[in-house]
Amino acid sequence: MYRLTKGLYRSKASFPAVSLYTSWFRVFRSYSSNHDEYVDHEYKYYLKYPIDTKNNPTPTLNPSQLNDRISKIPMENYRSFVIAAHIDHGKSTISDRLLELTGVLQPGSNKQVLDKLDVERERGITVKAQTCSMVYHHEGEDYLLNLVDSPGHVDFRLEVSRSYAACGGALLLVDASEGCKAQTVANYQMAKSMGLELLPVINKIDLDTANIERTEDQIEETFDLPRENVIHVSAKSGLNVQYVLPAVIEHIPAPQGNKTAPFKALLVDSWYDSYIGVVLLVSIVDGTLKKGQKIQSCSTLRKYDVKEVGVMYPDRFAIDVLSAGQVGYIVPGMKNSAEALVGDTFHVSGKPVEALPGFEEPKSMVFVGAFPADGGEFKRMEESLEHLVTNDRSVTLQRETSNALGQGWRLGFLGSLHASVFKERLENEYGAKLIITSPTVPYKVVYRDGTEKIVTNPDDFPGINDKNKVAALYEPFVEITMTFPNEYLGTVMKLCEANRAMQLDIQYLNNGQVLATYDLPLAHLVDDFFGKLKSATKGYASLDYEDSGYQPSDIVKLELLVNGNGIDALATVMHKSQVERNGQEFVKRFKEFLKIQQFDVIIQARANNKIVARETIKARRKDVLAKLHASDVSRRKKLLVRQKEGKKQLKSIGNIQINNDAYQSFLRRS
Repeated sequence: MYRLTKGLYRSKASFPAVSLYTSWFRVFRSYSSNHDEYVDHEYKYYLKYPIDTKNNPTPTLNPSQLNDRISKIPMENYRSFVIAAHIDHGKSTISDRLLELTGVLQPGSNKQVLDKLDVERERGITVKAQTCSMVYHHEGEDYLLNLVDSPGHVDFRLEVSRSYAACGGALLLVDASEGCKAQTVANYQMAKSMGLELLPVINKIDLDTANIERTEDQIEETFDLPRENVIHVSAKSGLNVQYVLPAVIEHIPAPQGNKTAPFKALLVDSWYDSYIGVVLLVSIVDGTLKKGQKIQSCSTLRKYDVKEVGVMYPDRFAIDVLSAGQVGYIVPGMKNSAEALVGDTFHVSGKPVEALPGFEEPKSMVFVGAFPADGGEFKRMEESLEHLVTNDRSVTLQRETSNALGQGWRLGFLGSLHASVFKERLENEYGAKLIITSPTVPYKVVYRDGTEKIVTNPDDFPGINDKNKVAALYEPFVEITMTFPNEYLGTVMKLCEANRAMQLDIQYLNNGQVLATYDLPLAHLVDDFFGKLKSATKGYASLDYEDSGYQPSDIVKLELLVNGNGIDALATVMHKSQVERNGQEFVKRFKEFLKIQQFDVIIQARANNKIVARETIKARRKDVLAKLHASDVSRRKKLLVRQKEGKKQLKSIGNIQINNDAYQSFLRRS
């Protein structure tokens, strides 16, 4: 179904133009892969559905007409689906094509319309879950299709899982050149575990490097999906995209809900609007909701007056009633985005319902410290940070104080990519005004009296004096899935071994790729493991991961001392095997950024009350013998001894003033 027979793709030429309105056609004189000869082809193209473009809504419809059209669509004609894909496999592009096909957008009027954050457009990734409703006319009937463009990266798994929970199926999008990658596998597993109906789509079929047959084999073997259901498209050019929505209607089930039951909705996402406050993106499970009703949260028990309801088309489009099976938005007059807990259940006030399963508070797994370079800017920067955090509920923000850097904040993130994205936003907005420490992960400390503590700040990690009180130390691990070419297997295994990773599984795919699964300490993943993997495989590797819990570990705190005084902002926690190498590297690097003094400056790295590395910045020395001409040896010795005593006294009372630029330079290179 929807497929051209395999032979057409054995040529690496551009996809030939075909008629969309006939079941038979001949493709003449398409170039072969080496362009030396022409090849004639004759293929059968099975068009199960005629293409109907006359009755689809267009942007010229006024709100009243569109509202009326949506209200007349029965629930059995609703479909909600998500697009699951690896980064850069064309998820946002195919979303644009589908919106153009259904008249939501004018062709060429917008690009990546569902990527609304600047960082999403800059990086080419999806960070926030978005949705858009489409009205599609098929076989004489209108269908309401809810497209949810969820994040693909596991750092945003909370958004991913809630997005998937709002859908009945997923388009599994695979790049025809790259084939199935690590993130494709991870998204497939999540979609399958949540019971979604999967529809495979191969994208970028018009590239010279496309290998359609090989990609079909991978889909069939890796995901156990029939190749007969595979749709071949080019999202960039729009080729064959019109066959996606009929397949969605046939394969993806309608939502199972009851419009007459009490109102119940799942909170998929939220964002802050400076004019109307927090906007809730919800999936309506049962019942209906109108403007003017009062709703209540099952988690916080807070009540809100509904100011507006509607669907995203692609921006907010107010409608009269939100009903079961729809994915839409609610404006509840909520002022604090911290009250919007993703996965929460909402109901009409006075008509309580059982909360939907699966709600969990987001857990921060990567932390950074942020300190103003100028202490006088603290209050103003705190207000700015709180405003920045408003649009991302999963970021935690709390105050902390450093002996070296003064008052600041500790920010918590879902993962390394999440931290990197937010850190980039901070640096773009504040630049040199903010000192950001190296990312750290939470460690679990179990004491002999049975109590447990999660340590997110390395300075709070138990030292040598607390050793007798500690029963066990645990660090977080992740299960990583990597895909890379066969020839790099040895290099990748060495890299994993050097980062304390434990091999779980290795599979050899039919496209010359390896699918490897390892258990890796989260601290190593945060320490640019993906960058090292990319370098080791010359950019050909892909990686995805999921949390695998805490495991016992021999970890210690490594401190940097300057003349015996610890610098809390530069303390780190690491495995015992890394201490000596990292200690030597840290003291050498920090030495570069300190100024010479009138006395010796000693930089040390300490772990478990033992000095593991040392560097000395020699004192600036005045030539006290310069004015002596003819003098005896005793006079010279007397001056040198006096100078030595003076430096010794200066060292005992002198404080080293470390410039903020030194911290920034050291941490930037970390």
